[in-house]
Amino acid sequence: MSSIQIKKAHWAVFTTNLLFGINFSIVKYISPQYIKPFGLNFIRVIVTVTLLWLLYLLKPSKAGIDKKDIPAFILCAISGVAINQLMFIKGLTLSTPIHGALLILATPVFILLIAFVMKKEAITLFKTLGLLLSIGGASLLIVSGKKSTTGDNILLGDILIVINSVSYAFYYILVKPLMAKYSPIHVLRWVFTFGLIFITPFCFKQFAAIEWNSFSLIQYAALAFVVLGATFFPYLFTVYGLQHLSASTVGAYIYLQPVFSAIVSVLVFHEELSVYKLLAAVLIFGGVYLINKRKEAVT
Repeated sequence: MSSIQIKKAHWAVFTTNLLFGINFSIVKYISPQYIKPFGLNFIRVIVTVTLLWLLYLLKPSKAGIDKKDIPAFILCAISGVAINQLMFIKGLTLSTPIHGALLILATPVFILLIAFVMKKEAITLFKTLGLLLSIGGASLLIVSGKKSTTGDNILLGDILIVINSVSYAFYYILVKPLMAKYSPIHVLRWVFTFGLIFITPFCFKQFAAIEWNSFSLIQYAALAFVVLGATFFPYLFTVYGLQHLSASTVGAYIYLQPVFSAIVSVLVFHEELSVYKLLAAVLIFGGVYLINKRKEAVT
């Protein structure tokens, strides 16, 4: 593997987390004022599905999946697309960009907890300390939330984002065996295809109610960013990064999301960086760092 490929992989993963960090504020701008949360989610998924199948047409390969793997794909679609994305968009429209980014950062904590319950990973004293710090930070963020100019119901929004994180943690564990058997893009193609089927009954009404004639170039640009810049391309960039970097290296870049989100949120929405947000950030950052640092030390 050349050094150029490794550098490109680092830039791809860095760009992914930059786009995700910015996305927290862009979603707040466009939803629910211009597009209701579930309508926005429907657009994200259906465009991603379309583009993933267009990639298949450009580079044909084995398109099918084994019948015995269908239940696993369905579970991944429910946890990784349906619950995950529906709760994230809805939660973010009620909460604030900084809250959303910090709570998303706790996803590795839920992955560890679920892996422990499923007896796939042991929890050491060091990891326990990390869990307590992260859960404490997330709890502080949730209970200290109050209505602001960027969040109408921060408590409910934060709870929905936590549900999103838990759901994604299940997806992360469930999808790993599929990624080992199929190519990453092949897995994404079918996970999103099944996911589109599951979200359509919940999302289509809000999608059909969109008043497209009220959109200006700015709204279309924001929508394009959410759909392409924060959904389709980041998934491809992440796949590229995982092909040339270790999973722990790719995962470490998630720490950048709250930083980018905070910068954009303060500049665009003038969101306040209060003491409890900073303390919660320190606890969550510290907890996730201890969990991953210990994991790297063992391996």
